[in-house]
This record gives sequence, structure tokens and C-alpha cells, in this order.
Amino acid sequence: MSFPFFQIDPEILAAAERAEASLRPAFSRIEENENYNQLKVLKAFGDNQVSESHFCGSTGYGYNDRGRETLDAVYAQIFGCEDALVRHNFTCGTHALTAALFGVLRPGDTMLCVTGTPYDTLQTVIGLGESNENMGTLRDFGITYRQVDLLPDSAPDYESIRREVKGAKIVYIQRSRGYALRDSLPVAVIGEIIRQAKEANPAVLAVVDNCYGEFVEQQEPTQVGADLAVGSLIKNPGGGQAFTGGYIVGRGDLVNACAYRLTAPGVGREVGCTLNQLRPMYMGLFHAPCVTAAALKTAHFAAALFEQFGYAAKPGSLEPRADIIQALELGSPEKLIAFCKGIQRGAPVDAFATPEPSPMPGYDSPVIMAAGAFTLGASIEFSADAPLREPYAVWMQGGLTYPSARAGVLLAAQSMKEAGVL
Repeated sequence: MSFPFFQIDPEILAAAERAEASLRPAFSRIEENENYNQLKVLKAFGDNQVSESHFCGSTGYGYNDRGRETLDAVYAQIFGCEDALVRHNFTCGTHALTAALFGVLRPGDTMLCVTGTPYDTLQTVIGLGESNENMGTLRDFGITYRQVDLLPDSAPDYESIRREVKGAKIVYIQRSRGYALRDSLPVAVIGEIIRQAKEANPAVLAVVDNCYGEFVEQQEPTQVGADLAVGSLIKNPGGGQAFTGGYIVGRGDLVNACAYRLTAPGVGREVGCTLNQLRPMYMGLFHAPCVTAAALKTAHFAAALFEQFGYAAKPGSLEPRADIIQALELGSPEKLIAFCKGIQRGAPVDAFATPEPSPMPGYDSPVIMAAGAFTLGASIEFSADAPLREPYAVWMQGGLTYPSARAGVLLAAQSMKEAGVL
């Protein structure tokens, strides 16, 4: 394998060549979905007559912003649902999820999470554990939280879901794994959860945290029964172009209710200037299927490479994917740190920096993060992060291009080799 410009141990390069040879069927499946999703996006742009005029941002109140309204319509068509709320005003995925939860839940309602404990930052929103009443968590507003854990094999516990969903206002599904070593959920499994939940409680609303899952498959959760799906624009659907933002898609009346939480009751989606954000949001969405495919290939490659050095990969290198995240069980803090230092060396931005573990808001242990991104914190760009706690696994995601992200994976292995911990 030719690998100019960087010094990589021949043993690692030989393992990389074997890894790519084993991944040809997986790459073929990724490319099939990439082609389908790219055409789906292209058709939505054409059907909604996207033009140069839609890229001109508004100021002030942002009344009658054509670009904003058309982008909502494009998202709704791509996600196969009634409506969408796509805004740069969403600061992160957790913010968009918070707007969705507060949009549909009222005091006395019950939220049932059926995929185990949700992602760290959302736990604070719900009010799990110690809560400062001044935060205004769901618990502070009199909303009850219940939870159904996944089974040991990561499958949904349908029997418990059918029992616990009675009386719940929403059933909440986290598609991706967060900082857990469970499987992410394919769209078909999400659809089955929703079917069984609604059969047991026809009034329940299905809300899906879709972060990291967009364009991985040919369908989205809103096409299999989800009433709302929520995500971040600095993950898959922003395509590495969007500077910030998030989206909520789904049933029209529910999307409008969420808009009132983003802005104000009675005002909702009618305000919110777009400044200069529309062009990168449109362009990122157009690139998203190809960028997501690059991220998926990178995840498969990392798994196949590190499996050869004896590390457990979750999912395994030949397993199908439902999100772009790759977990590797490295087994010690020293290995985590060396891995992340190598990832940083392969970044296009801040490659000279050295990542170190440090406290992070919303997390209960120090976190090490390696990311050299054009957009700060964009996890569709190649990055790796890990809380320093058992089982000392690292979560890797993203990659705007496969060749550059592949180089980052090789440099992570090289960094561990140089530290004597590969």
C-alpha cells in the first residue's frame, strides 16, 4: 500500500490493505444507499424549485423568509413527512431535542424511554439524578420519566414496552448508542418498536433522536411511524457545510408546537431571521449522502484494522450499520489517549494540538476529544472522543472524505505503536 507524506509502520500498512480487501461487499452496500439517498435529495431540491434566491438570508424578524420555508419543505420531502423545522437557531442536537420534548409534553405527562438511559446531556434535560430547580428540567415541570432497558443482546424489550407504554404521552427512542456499547437501531427495528407501542397505546407519540443516523439507510424513522424525528446539522444532514443548527421533522401540528418552544407562543416559526446561514445549510444537505457514506466507510475500516490487532469493535467490521459511530474497546486510559493523539495528528485543522482529558459540561467523568474540524464540534467531520471510565472504549465518527479519515485511523494506530500500547 502506497502511503506518502506520513510515516506509518509497514505492519500497520499491511493490516490496512487486508482490511480494505475484506470490506469490498460492505463498501458496495454503502455506495448503493449513497446513490439512492443522493437521488432522493436531488429530487426534493428540484420539486421544491430551489434557486439562488433561496440562499439570500433575512434580517430582523425574518418574516416571509422564502429560503427558510423552502428548506423546511425540502427536509419534509426527504424525510417523507408532513412538515419540518430546520433552523440555525438550534445550538446543538440536545437543544433541538429539548424543544421537541417541551413542545409536546405538558405537566402530568409521562415520557417513556425504551432504549435504556439516554445520552448524557439529555439526562440533565429530563432531570435525572440531582437537579437544580432553576434549570427548568422536565422533572421540574411535573413530567414523569420512565425507562425500559434494552435486552442484553441490544434488542428492544417488546413485552416491557407494551406494558409500560400504557398511560405514556410519548415513547422516546434513541437511534444511536451514545457512550454505550449497545447496537444502534436500524430503521426497521425503530418501526417495530413504534408499531408495538402504538398497538398497546394508540394515543402515544413516537419521538426519535435521529442523531448520527440520517442517510445511513434508505428510510428515515418518520417513514416508519415516528411522529417526530430530531437531529443536528453539524452531524450527518449538514454535510460538513452547515455552521450550526438542527432540525425537527414529522407531523405538522407537532412540528408547529415545537416551533413555539424554539421562539415564543403565538409567534412560532413565523420569525427567525436566517442571516447568511441558508447557503451552507442547503449545500450541506446536498452533500450529506456522500459525506455520510465516507463516514461509514471510515467506520468499517477502523473496525477491520483494529480487529487485526486484537481489539473488540462495536459494531464489527462486517456488520451492517444504523449510524456512523464506531466504538473500539481499547482497555486502558493510556491506549485511549494515544489513539486520540493519533486522530488529532490526522486532522486538517489543529493537527499540531495534543488532546488531553478534561471535565465537560453534562458528563460525569473526564472526556478526551480529538477533533480538528472546520466547524467546531462537528461530529460529521472526523473525530474521536471517550469518557475516561470503564471499559475505556473510544467512540469514533465522521469523515468528510474517506482518504483523509482513513489516514487519521492509520495515524491513530501509529500513535499507539509509538507509545508501545498497540
